[in-house]
Amino acid sequence: MTTMEQAVVDDRLHDELAATFVRWLETGVRPDDMFSENVFADLSLPHWRVQASGPDAVFRLREDSHPFPGKVRVEALDHTSRGFLIQFEERWRAEGQDWYCRELIHGVVTDGRIAELAIYCTGDWDEEVQQRHANQVRLLRG
Repeated sequence: MTTMEQAVVDDRLHDELAATFVRWLETGVRPDDMFSENVFADLSLPHWRVQASGPDAVFRLREDSHPFPGKVRVEALDHTSRGFLIQFEERWRAEGQDWYCRELIHGVVTDGRIAELAIYCTGDWDEEVQQRHANQVRLLRG
């Protein structure tokens, strides 16, 4: 296989892993073989930073703080030399109101599985924060 052919195969694999990752975010159903056995996640929030190692701990990083199914709108998916970069917004219903967040994640892929996640999240915005933002900020692009 040529270098170019391998790059195409890698890009397809990275796209598939990103799609699998999004399905997990939307459904909460843990996919088999998405993470490597020694996967590491580093989550940065506005005022906090947490890390997890191993598939179960990485799944729980999300599930323990955000167990609600929702809708993910992918804004961008780019290939990197080591995996993929995905930018998305997420909306879900919980505690009687609609919630929102935006995230940017670099997924490092090794041997066909996600081995590292660097996650940057706006934090969860409740309806009050969303309304305050809508009243105070005019976004130039959606």
